[in-house]
Amino acid sequence: MRIDGQCHCGRVTYEAEIDPARVSICHCTDCQSLTGSPFRVTAICSADQVRMTGQAPKIYVKTGDNGAIRYQHFCGECGSPLFTSGEGGPDDWGIRWGSIRQRGELRPARQFWCRSAAPWLDEIATLPGLPTE
Repeated sequence: MRIDGQCHCGRVTYEAEIDPARVSICHCTDCQSLTGSPFRVTAICSADQVRMTGQAPKIYVKTGDNGAIRYQHFCGECGSPLFTSGEGGPDDWGIRWGSIRQRGELRPARQFWCRSAAPWLDEIATLPGLPTE
């Protein structure tokens, strides 16, 4: 599936070819801290499937809970998280779901680090909701 996306302010833009079946949720404590939310959704792909079309992102180096070095790519202007990459295999890039324009078409197919998942996630569907604020 061909996707495109950008940071919140639009300075960093990209295009990519991804497999929608490789969208995942990560509940690790690093993802919780880096997003300020209970989990992060990512589309996994290889570096050669991503093409930068705007300004280059800034990079923050982080050693993950599993000991692997991960590079966190984000917009230096607005701070939007965009990608992760690191020392791994050919499928070493992750595109952050919130930056993808076609995100409504992407449904997670798996979850990781579930031992760190917020205990109340299963109850979200029972909370009252409003279509807008």
